[in-house]
Amino acid sequence: MESHPSEVSQLLSQLRAGDRGAESKLIPIVYAELRHLAAHYLRGERSDHTLQPTALVNEAYLRLTKLHNVDWQSRSHFLAMAATVMRRILVDHARAHAANKREGFREAISLEETILVSAGRSPELIALDDALSRLATIDTRRSKIVELRFFGGLSEEETGQLLGVSARTVKRDWRVAKAWLYNEINGK
Repeated sequence: MESHPSEVSQLLSQLRAGDRGAESKLIPIVYAELRHLAAHYLRGERSDHTLQPTALVNEAYLRLTKLHNVDWQSRSHFLAMAATVMRRILVDHARAHAANKREGFREAISLEETILVSAGRSPELIALDDALSRLATIDTRRSKIVELRFFGGLSEEETGQLLGVSARTVKRDWRVAKAWLYNEINGK
């Protein structure tokens, strides 16, 4: 279920202007999209993992609401920031999980002290994050395109609009970035 972009943009504008009532209106409108985004992130996990999209959405939303002085531009900008926050949450917890495994701990790594990141995907997520960070030092726009398209689930048009480039440029850069990341991750 997709929110109406202009309604979200209007509420973000009101929120930016200091209207705290806009936040209570924004939450129900964007919640379904944030949950869809979280489900997209978790789609590749093992079927028995315990990390649920709802918990990821809640943690991301808590972190997003702590970001003061953000000049929200649009619904796409909000979703892009949410994607970035969710990526950071998952990578941070995957790294913590990997560190605990190296140290011999078998405790669950918690997100709000209650959920466990799947060990099966942690190394892949960390490798992707590391490669994406390297790409960002070489080509910031392509790195951002990967983040928005892969992690954010934004369309080529939405990504282009957010970055100020055409959908055709997004499509080309997306293709190049995916190939670069594949080679970087697989050591080719």
